Order: sequence, then C-alpha cells, then structure tokens
Amino acid sequence: MKIIKTKKFILRPMSLKDSKDLVKNMNNWKVIQNLSALPFPYELKHARKFSGKIEKEMKKELPKDYVMVIEIEGEVVGAIGAHKIVPGHKAEMGYWLAEKHWGRGVMSEAVTKFMAHIFSNFKLRRIYAKAYAHNKGSMRVMEKVGMQFEGIERKGALKNGKYIDCYVYAKTK
Repeated sequence: MKIIKTKKFILRPMSLKDSKDLVKNMNNWKVIQNLSALPFPYELKHARKFSGKIEKEMKKELPKDYVMVIEIEGEVVGAIGAHKIVPGHKAEMGYWLAEKHWGRGVMSEAVTKFMAHIFSNFKLRRIYAKAYAHNKGSMRVMEKVGMQFEGIERKGALKNGKYIDCYVYAKTK
C-alpha cells in the first residue's frame, strides 16, 4: 500500500490501530455535522467497526472503498476516502479533518495528493464529492483542488431528521 509523505502530513492506509485517534478527533459536533451517517457521540466501538471494515476491504484486489488517514506528528487527524469505486470509471470522495487543523491548507493538499493517487491506481475518469449546503469550507477545498461545481442535489441528504441540499463537485480526466 502506498504511503504519501509531505512536509505537513503523512497519508497512509487506514487500519484498526487508528481507532483511538479517530474517536478523539471525530467526536466533535463541528466535524460530525458535516459527515453522513455517523453517530454522535462517536465512540470506540464505531471507530473499530469502521476501521476494521476498511482495513479488510483495502486488502482486496478491487476494493469498493479505499481510505487513507491523514497523520500529523504521529496522530491521525483526518481521513480521505474513495467510495463506490468503479475501476476505470468513477468514485465518490469524502473527507474530514480535526477542527484544530482547519484553515491551514492541510485538507486541500491532502485531497490533491489523494486524487492523483486514486485517479492513477484505479484508472478513473471521474471523482465526485458532495458537501452539505452549510459546509462552505468543504466547498472551498473542492474548488481549490480543481473540482468543478456541477449542481445542487435538492434534499439530497437526511441529517439529524432534516433533509438538506448537497452541492456536487467533480473532477474528470
């Protein structure tokens, strides 16, 4: 598995051993409110189940989910994943970052590196991502990495009992 090192962070495959850091940095309402289908509070049992599933999936020759963590100074502070991968065609990307690292350019750089890796490894033609209407930071990341705004998926997500619009961005090759 590929490991990507920069001056700011290391991008590496997710593993079960990352569970404690995931809980520490995801168990924040400001982070969770921007992610789909995650419980709050986010507990160790949730992190172990997810990271174990991803670790197993990434061992497959053609995984449907491929997730790398963002590690800074030995701590997992975020993750980026390609989901619903259709090799040779497309994947949906999602990402999150611990609040203490917001606004420092970490996510834009990590997404750029991750997309290059995923485009190459899976020979993709399209990577798309969605952001909830209130998540301006995520939309800005997508714009900074060269993704194009495609439109609004009206009431595209159900979060906390409310339907919310999703802004769709994509990058194609």
